[in-house]
Amino acid sequence: MYEAAEKLCRTTTGDGSLEASAARAVGRIAETLADTRSRDSVTFAVDLVKRLLSEGTMPPGEGDRLLRSVAARLAKAQHLRDIEPLFREVPEAIQDPAVELRACLLGELALIGSGAGRRSLEAYAEKLRELGHPLARLPGARLDIEHRFAVRVRGLGSIKTAKQLRSRFPEAPSTDGGAAVGRGAEDARDGGRVNAAARPFTAGGWAREPEARFFTLPSPLSPDDFGISFIKELPLRCLAGEGSRRGSALACVTTPDDVLNELFSASYVGGVNGQGQGGAYARLYAWESLYALMGLPTGVPLLEAVRRAPDHRWLRFMAFTDWFHHDTSDLAFAVLDPARTRVVVLAATDTDVHRDALG
Repeated sequence: MYEAAEKLCRTTTGDGSLEASAARAVGRIAETLADTRSRDSVTFAVDLVKRLLSEGTMPPGEGDRLLRSVAARLAKAQHLRDIEPLFREVPEAIQDPAVELRACLLGELALIGSGAGRRSLEAYAEKLRELGHPLARLPGARLDIEHRFAVRVRGLGSIKTAKQLRSRFPEAPSTDGGAAVGRGAEDARDGGRVNAAARPFTAGGWAREPEARFFTLPSPLSPDDFGISFIKELPLRCLAGEGSRRGSALACVTTPDDVLNELFSASYVGGVNGQGQGGAYARLYAWESLYALMGLPTGVPLLEAVRRAPDHRWLRFMAFTDWFHHDTSDLAFAVLDPARTRVVVLAATDTDVHRDALG
């Protein structure tokens, strides 16, 4: 396979660049080699990816997909003893595709609990931190709050109906006090936090642009009043036309690990018309989104974020509007900060119908 790929690498166009069809074929061979357990296969797969991306033959999005796919396959299929030689030399810069592949590979190994205590891998990870690679801020082992990442549990698929939501989470009651505070909420725009909060869905290629909104409240909101009556008073695009379909909006109390897992899954699996981003970057995007929902600076350590998360109030909610179509994937969360004066709402849908209605 490697010899065939090398031959394809010599298939060029008139300007000397690799033909697009040949590049895609070489990419598929690299993925197949990554799945084939042997030390030579590891070396060959990494070499082919480096060749393709160094030559700039593949579009950035396609190149990223290939690189992350090969890293994930290597982590799952290969023995660690055959992967270790890739990390003998520490990097000098992070712009090299070969370095990026190894950074993704370290991230994939962390998610499956492999590589801890290996000096070469830890030295490489430390150098990535010194160079400022974004993946290097993540710990080298899965945290307890990440226990559901990439784990399928029978009967715990996506929530599409109010009955499913009520069966898995305690409902937050509606209150007049919540509605009153909701009517006084003011929009607090924050472009940077919007992009970070929405990143798992935009990166995964979900069908619609997510709605990420930030509000300040006129007075502290009691956690008992943080429910659907409060949310319905907010000027949310996802609730436009609420009540026009059969069914009642509802909100249920959830936990930070549930929210984090959904954020991870959004980019790990990818949207109907998108693609999965691989475990390493799905993990990064999930944490960046959670930080945005909690209003935390990026310099706060992850374990400190875990400690602060229970001080927030977390809700899942759904309604019966053109946004919540209840056929593929719909997600909506609301987060109340510890001071009870700021609320963040993040809603995403993978349904591409009724585009005009959704704006």
